[in-house]
Amino acid sequence: MTFAKHMKKKVEILAPAKNLFQGMAAINAGADAVYIGAPQFGARTNATNSVEDIAELVEYAHLFKAQVFVVINTILYDKELEACKKLIYELYDIKVDALIVQDMAIMEMDLPPIVIHASTQANNRDPQHVKFLADAGMKRVVLARELNLDQIKEIHEATDVELEFFVSGALCVSFSGNCYMSIAGGERSANRGSCAQNCRLPYSLTDGTGTTLIKNSHLLSIKDLDLSDQIPNLIEAGVTSFKIEGRLKDLVYVKNNVSFLRKKLDAFLENNEQFQKASSGRTFYNFEAEMDKSFNRGYSDYFVNKRTKKIGSWESPKSQGQVIGKVVELTNKGYVIENVDKLNNGDGLYFINENNEADGVQINTVSNGLVIPNNYKTIKVGTMIYRNSDAEFTKLVEREDSAIRKIGVSLIFTETLEGFELQAIDEDGHISTSILEIEKEVAKNEQSTLPNIEKNLSKTGNTPFIVDDINIEFSQNWFLPISKINDIRRTVLENLVDIRVKEYHVEEFQIT
Repeated sequence: MTFAKHMKKKVEILAPAKNLFQGMAAINAGADAVYIGAPQFGARTNATNSVEDIAELVEYAHLFKAQVFVVINTILYDKELEACKKLIYELYDIKVDALIVQDMAIMEMDLPPIVIHASTQANNRDPQHVKFLADAGMKRVVLARELNLDQIKEIHEATDVELEFFVSGALCVSFSGNCYMSIAGGERSANRGSCAQNCRLPYSLTDGTGTTLIKNSHLLSIKDLDLSDQIPNLIEAGVTSFKIEGRLKDLVYVKNNVSFLRKKLDAFLENNEQFQKASSGRTFYNFEAEMDKSFNRGYSDYFVNKRTKKIGSWESPKSQGQVIGKVVELTNKGYVIENVDKLNNGDGLYFINENNEADGVQINTVSNGLVIPNNYKTIKVGTMIYRNSDAEFTKLVEREDSAIRKIGVSLIFTETLEGFELQAIDEDGHISTSILEIEKEVAKNEQSTLPNIEKNLSKTGNTPFIVDDINIEFSQNWFLPISKINDIRRTVLENLVDIRVKEYHVEEFQIT
């Protein structure tokens, strides 16, 4: 490793993990880190996980040098402080990389040396506040979504604390997610993990005289965030972690978002002398990631480039999806739509109907250029059609093999006095060695045994490794049974998994 590479700053993609399965899928898709809710105290009461599941996710993540952050970002009641402290010790014991917190009471607890990040709900929006949190012991601050590039740069210049910023997902109508609308209208507190999503409901706008200006519209609903094109600008401003919102979203959303951002960030990192990827391995995809195929209410860059465009999604809080084209013609069975070749049987279509309301149909079949729905609805010619559910894409991405992550290894196969030795060196320099004690036997024919040995050594199957290089050093044309080659390869790679997890370094920090 060169000195220059060692000095490179790490930048990461941080993905949501609703549960263990989606957390592992996010890592397979290329995430450098995931954030997940514990059994209690996370700001999504419908996305809790057992400590045992988090421990399994931690071990899987650490294999790829990816990190796991646990979200403990509700406001705590006094009676909960002891239970929260006990949970933090359990999370420390399973080697969680960091906690994301809102309530500063946690900072006054007798804590283990675990890294703490300040949640966006801690109002991280100006240099003085962020510097105060850094001086108090926060290793990272999740910035308020409402900041623009100049404001982020000011914060970065004031302190060298790590900066994390949301780059995709849902936007909250309230500042930094500090919403009191839900609790004001009922018993559900957004800051206790039970947001009722009042901002996604329809409202009417009336003036001082009681005249209704807008009727039955989603006046508080905001478009979704997409800053994927802003990654270079955000890095320049000081952001090193790019966060995807969505601990309640489905598997396809997570894999699609991670994959899309992974390719964007990798393109930036290629041949970059200042920054490097924050985890190991590389992902092989069997699908083409596209942001507009994920759940979205239309996209906005929000405030990052100052406020220049409308951010409201007033027609509907439902997913708009991907632009397809306009309705060209109606028949008594279905519709002729522009770009019909993009559509598949089972797709869901979204449009705004003649009453200016969000509406939709599901496709039964696409036949000879005609879209035939399950339930026919009259759609005005010229209406723009969106696809908010892509049946083929969903089916493809849901497959386990749609995103496979592998760590590069080099194999060196040599002979010893008692047999053979296989050494595996991975891309991070971890070394695993296995010995095969066997009576050496020269091949009966003159044909070289090396191509066959090489072929079998390269078969890594379901392991997390991919062989980039094989070097066989033999003094004679030794014969080896395929079963023995497979055994030694299997052993050396299994040991390498254990070595990687065991040698993973969890950063510790004691708040005093």
